[in-house]
Amino acid sequence: MGRIVQLSKNVINQIAAGEVIERPYSVVKELVENSIDAGATRISVEVANECRDLRIADNGSGIHPDDIMLAFSKHATSKIKNEEDLFDIHTMGFRGEALASIISISKLTCITRTKEFDFGTKVECQNSEVKQVQTGCAVGTIMEIKDLFYNIPARLKFLKSPKTELSYITEFLQSVSLIHPEIAFELKFNGKIVFKTTALNEQLQTIKELFSGEISNNLKSVIRVDELSGLKISGYVSSPDYTRSSKNYYMYVNYRPVKCPAYQKAIDTVYRNLIGNTRYPFIVLNLEIPPCDVDVNVHPTKKEVRYKNPNQIFNFIYSAVDLALKSASNNIQTLKQDNTFLQKSIVEPKPIELNLEKEKDVFVPKNTSISDIFSNDYETKMNTLENKSNNRNETLKDNEIKRFSSKVSIQSKIIDVPEFKVDDVIIGQYKKTYILIEKEGGLEIVDQHIADERYIYEKLKQSKNVDCQLLFISDVIEISASDKNLLETNMEKLNKFGYEIDFISETEAIFRKVPQLLSKVSPKEILTDILDNIQGDLDNIEEQILITTSCKAAVKANTYLNQYQMEEIIKNWRTTKNPETCPHGRPVSKFFEHKELAKFFQRNK
Repeated sequence: MGRIVQLSKNVINQIAAGEVIERPYSVVKELVENSIDAGATRISVEVANECRDLRIADNGSGIHPDDIMLAFSKHATSKIKNEEDLFDIHTMGFRGEALASIISISKLTCITRTKEFDFGTKVECQNSEVKQVQTGCAVGTIMEIKDLFYNIPARLKFLKSPKTELSYITEFLQSVSLIHPEIAFELKFNGKIVFKTTALNEQLQTIKELFSGEISNNLKSVIRVDELSGLKISGYVSSPDYTRSSKNYYMYVNYRPVKCPAYQKAIDTVYRNLIGNTRYPFIVLNLEIPPCDVDVNVHPTKKEVRYKNPNQIFNFIYSAVDLALKSASNNIQTLKQDNTFLQKSIVEPKPIELNLEKEKDVFVPKNTSISDIFSNDYETKMNTLENKSNNRNETLKDNEIKRFSSKVSIQSKIIDVPEFKVDDVIIGQYKKTYILIEKEGGLEIVDQHIADERYIYEKLKQSKNVDCQLLFISDVIEISASDKNLLETNMEKLNKFGYEIDFISETEAIFRKVPQLLSKVSPKEILTDILDNIQGDLDNIEEQILITTSCKAAVKANTYLNQYQMEEIIKNWRTTKNPETCPHGRPVSKFFEHKELAKFFQRNK
């Protein structure tokens, strides 16, 4: 080992920068928080050059010219003075690390002015060296960062694509916009506006501007104050009949965005018996707590917090949200079981009525023409088959299956369906959701939706060309500016899986095409699920689009299936490469060995 030497100031700052500045989002976070602490009412963020060039401008109080050099040095801040202040934090920032870290890994120019002076100050920083001159400017601060990580090539290799890095920035700015409706935020990417808010100081209006009017119309207000403990919680939560497919909770402690297990657990516990297991509410909640009762100095990102009394916090949040939802119907929980998983077009096992005014799916023997359907004895033959199919105590014979191995819609062409050749005996359905299969070694229970989803997922993944359905009429779907940007940047991937979207305005979109499998699904539901899923997994958007398509196309739970339909689902599922789970990771089946059952009923001998 060599001799010990003192590291240079720039190297020290670069090492520290690794804890504070992980990616472009980190720079935006630190500088925007400084703007909020400076009392700004307008904050503009511009992103360019693959997210390596950033510009953050505000109309805040600015930096005093005598303090400007100190501001860029390590551990210099105006927000705390001594050790006791760490337990009485009232600002977003307080460590005094951000600016020193940023100038060690970028080329920074700062232009700032306070209202006490007629002139401003311009500072240029590179490699932790700071140069200061006077300049003319408005009150406030402009921070321009160029070539982020220019002197740390290794860090550049770990950055995601520009679209992904932008999404992190967008998510953060949306989060702070929600909790600061009194501030007008604007985000631009390569000169184009991604979103902006109007600073009307109404949180509900900000939610509408960032997301949609549909969300804001389905929210319930939460407000609770405990004067004895100094606790207050306020914000909005969605009613149990309006949910999303991904968990995007906007949670704040003293107006600071946080990730808090106790906070999240309290919300999940309230909704546990109100919505389905795969659905989540929309949450915007701010917890105000005496600074001495919470520690925000836990992690460099300041997103983790620790409470002096976590049980008290859990119960306070739980009771506040529960009270807000009391007006919701007690029957909501039975209404929301997998309600978004819409089935593909399947046969209705009811007595067949051949009404030309209604489109009906029916099974017909191979080589049957459309004209044969209207023959006098056709309905009699079909009713005979239907009666056999509904007999749960006997399985359809092979020769019957072979005779009826095609599917037709009166208004569509005949589609061949592969023959069922599985030896397992299908007993029937349980709760119109699970298919029961008698096997030689025991009993197998299969979730019909998950099995069908697995088959469709693999089929779509292997397909080079997805069959599309042209929509001559499509509902106009309300979207936010950030949704529009997300869809535009991923349009090529959406087209790959059969989606074509047109934007008729900055906040409205329509579908031109959808995958054939989803031709009977509401376009609004399709787009909602797509947006929820790709926002929830920014690093794997193409896979999420595929999973969403499969899930929407699969037969849903609580759907009656006749014998043939069950056999078709099981047969298709058996051919998949990964039959154990669905694309979401949920198990498809559960097997009970016969000896297990026999032992329970004491039939061991």
